[in-house]
Amino acid sequence: MWEGFPVLTLLSSQYWYYMIELGFYSSLLFSVATDVKRKDFNEQIVHHVATILLISFSWCVNYIRAGTLIMLVHDSSDYLLESAKMFNYAGWRNACNYIFIVFAAIFIVSRLVIFPFWIIYCTWVYPVTIYEPFFGYYFFNGLLMVLQCLHIFWAVLIIRMAIRFLTHNEKVDDERSDKDETDESEEGEEEEDKKNITKNGPVQNGHTVHNNNHSKTE
Repeated sequence: MWEGFPVLTLLSSQYWYYMIELGFYSSLLFSVATDVKRKDFNEQIVHHVATILLISFSWCVNYIRAGTLIMLVHDSSDYLLESAKMFNYAGWRNACNYIFIVFAAIFIVSRLVIFPFWIIYCTWVYPVTIYEPFFGYYFFNGLLMVLQCLHIFWAVLIIRMAIRFLTHNEKVDDERSDKDETDESEEGEEEEDKKNITKNGPVQNGHTVHNNNHSKTE
């Protein structure tokens, strides 16, 4: 990782990888304000800011190899999470649940094992054998430790969701979602249905069913 530092060759693929990742996380930082505000809103802000700083700083000080490996470790599980979300939106609950289990396994291995014991080890321990520590060394590793704390926080949520699915075969619900919000929306729909029934009679398939009572004349 550090052979030849600080003079490292930049590949065109690394350049575009950096630019795409930087643009992606910058867009997430701006869009999170308009998305549904979840319980981990503050953690998301910290994650996006730390990630943007890491990408920018590693680019400026030529930590290209370290930065590329860090992004690869994070991306290894993210695409599975997005796939699970798409199946969830499509209504394919079983596919969503099983993809989520695979995502949980890869997330734990990549971010609780590979990231701290391989990546952080290579950026924290090995560099001091090559050069004297400087501000950038502490700044870079400090941001990595912030990410690791967030990984542990999200891993707890993911494990809770996975255990609930494996032990009770329940559907996988996002632990970050505000259940009060969901309950309120469901209650609102029920109240609306009751009002429609009271005013217009029973509703079937979205259409009002009128009861035609014909009186008998003798």
